Amino acid sequence: MNAPGRLGLYGAGLVVVFGVAFAAAGALAPDSSVAAWAEAGYSSHGEQALERTAGASDDQEVDVSGVMSAASGFTMGAVQAPTSVGTDGELSFDIRDTSDVPISEFDTAHDKQLHLIVVRNDGREYRHVHPELDPKTGVWSLPWSWNAAGTYRLYADFASGGVSATLSRSVDVAGQLTPEPETVVTRRDTVDGFDVTVSGDLVAGTGSELTVEVSRDGGPVTVLEPYLGAFGHLVALRDGDLAYLHVHAHGEEPQPGDLAGPEVVFTAETPTPGRYLLYLDFQVDGQVHTAQFVLEATATASGQADTEDDAEHDGH
Repeated sequence: MNAPGRLGLYGAGLVVVFGVAFAAAGALAPDSSVAAWAEAGYSSHGEQALERTAGASDDQEVDVSGVMSAASGFTMGAVQAPTSVGTDGELSFDIRDTSDVPISEFDTAHDKQLHLIVVRNDGREYRHVHPELDPKTGVWSLPWSWNAAGTYRLYADFASGGVSATLSRSVDVAGQLTPEPETVVTRRDTVDGFDVTVSGDLVAGTGSELTVEVSRDGGPVTVLEPYLGAFGHLVALRDGDLAYLHVHAHGEEPQPGDLAGPEVVFTAETPTPGRYLLYLDFQVDGQVHTAQFVLEATATASGQADTEDDAEHDGH
């Protein structure tokens, strides 16, 4: 079974929206309610989200991205999208400045001016897409339809004027819901005939090196093509609140025609211990494939040392 079939711990937003409906193993949300939810969007305020890292000193805090609709002087406008499963339409939004005016000047990062990540609160239904910008209105849009009901988090990852930000809003989609199995740690995925594995351990409060290896029919894949400025693009989300992590690919930016594989190395920064959902996009023969993993981040080394010291002290 693919990793998507094993991802399934619904976040707090989904619990709030559909509540006791899960007790009956399914729910049908009325279109009128969903329209109201979509209009409200995901509203958080403040310039940045900071939290203390387990094992860190009292004055040490870490930046948490993707949990607010406003940060770094930008605001993600309300998302317009179909409100029910199977309805074709358009998904659109804008990015506004401190004067509440849509902006139309964006920097290019990872070969695109804006990356849109869409994922349901349980980690399923992941999509990484690139909408088109209307420079006259500042509206980003693309054709859209939903495959499954639920609460979805949308991340706009971009930079403008040299300032980068990851903003998010949520959208609720009406339809029949079925609860999924609990998320479990998964280091291997099979997608479109490719076997993909991830090695390395996540340690909270520091950069952790992860190595992804791609094979097919038992042999290494050495024809990975450049995609979004690297030989693979890795997105990591914290299970529960779906905080967006900073992940960096190793090596210099590849040039058109360059090939690599079977390994791609990344550094991921996890702010807290716990479970994380990882999504790897890689390209072969012009086609992009997405592998999914679930890893557990342990406490920081300093936190572990403190715990050991406390245990030794208690023993004496």
